[in-house]
Amino acid sequence: MKIYTRTGDNGTTALFGGDRVLKSHPRIAAYGTVDELNAFLGQALVFSKEERLSHVLVRLQHELFVLGGDLATPTDSRASVPRITTQHIAQLEQDIDAFEADLSPLRQFILPGGAPTAAQLHIARTVCRRAERHVVEATQATSLSDTNLHYLNRLSDLLFVLARWANLRAGKSDVTWEQSQEETKA
Repeated sequence: MKIYTRTGDNGTTALFGGDRVLKSHPRIAAYGTVDELNAFLGQALVFSKEERLSHVLVRLQHELFVLGGDLATPTDSRASVPRITTQHIAQLEQDIDAFEADLSPLRQFILPGGAPTAAQLHIARTVCRRAERHVVEATQATSLSDTNLHYLNRLSDLLFVLARWANLRAGKSDVTWEQSQEETKA
């Protein structure tokens, strides 16, 4: 299979199932951002020294590939692709609970940063939130499963918890946001 097809040279791309849409279509922005998120998780894996975390990140990368295919395939398409399900969301919630059990309760806002893995996971979290916004927009333009949106919402929560956990394991404290005196006077 060749990597180039020349079919996208006119600014369109094919969805699974054959329909062609502009590359600026909200659906393309959604699954393109999911792909970007997947790449950031791959980068977080490079920094991770924790097997427990690495195992979860690899699973998430596979799930994001499923999500991308799901977003690229109209719900009425004859193409058969794996879809994100409520079981994926339940697993994210189990992961959140398991990793959060190791953390102290959050009592104030924290800033992205700390250990390299944690900082990378914070970037992934913000990209996940952007993907979520693109899915909202794509849902308004076309028919998409609500499960995709629920998955991304829960995933961003998990990435936040994983960033905190990565800091804990690296012996770094979360960087807390402290309101300056000038801000409190405004």
